[in-house]
Amino acid sequence: MSSEQIGKTHGFYIVVSAPSGTGKTSILREVIKKYPNMLFSVSYTTRPPRPGEKEGKDYCFISEEDFRERIFRGEFAEWVENYGYLYGTHALTMKKYLEEGYDLILDIEPRGAKKLKEYYSGGVFVFILPPSLGELKKRLSRRGFESERMVDKRMYKALDELGEFVWYDYIILNDKLDTAVNALSSIYVAEKCKRERLENKIRDLFL
Repeated sequence: MSSEQIGKTHGFYIVVSAPSGTGKTSILREVIKKYPNMLFSVSYTTRPPRPGEKEGKDYCFISEEDFRERIFRGEFAEWVENYGYLYGTHALTMKKYLEEGYDLILDIEPRGAKKLKEYYSGGVFVFILPPSLGELKKRLSRRGFESERMVDKRMYKALDELGEFVWYDYIILNDKLDTAVNALSSIYVAEKCKRERLENKIRDLFL
C-alpha cells in the first residue's frame, strides 16, 4: 500500500497516541460511539488478552511466530516491539476500510505513529497528555492488573513518550473525560470539513 493509494481513498485516518494510563482507551470508546462512519483499527499483538479484552474487538491476538511471518510477508503498515510483545497495524485491512469510505481511528504508540506519518499520507495525529505525572502514576496503580515494578516501568516509558508530542498535529489534555472526548470529536469534525477532503463533492455540486 503506497502513500499515493492512501491519498486517493475516500476515508482518512486519525492516529491517537498517549502513555499508558492517560485514559486514551476511554476517550476513543466514547468518540467511536458518536460517529457511525468511524471505525476502530484493531491492531495485531502477541501479548495475551487482559481481563475483559475480546478477540477481534480490542486486538487480534496471534502467536509470535505468526506475527513474524506476517512481517516477512510485508503485511503490516507499521509494527513495534513493546515490553517484549509485538504490535502491528494490518496494511490491507487499513486500505480496505479507507477505500470503502470509512474513517479509521488508530491507537498507536509514537514509534508506530512515526512510521505511518512517514509512509502514508492523509493522516491526522493526536497526542493525549495526562493532567500531571502524579495523576498518571495514580491511574496506572489503580488499574490493578500490573505489579508495582511494571507501573514503574510504564512511568519511565511515559516520560520518554511525552517528549514525542512536539510533532503531533493536535494535543489534548485529559483532565476530564467529557472535555477530552469533546476535543477529539471537534478535531474529527473539523478534519472532515477540510476543503481537500470535500473536493469530489464540491466538484459534483458544480457539474
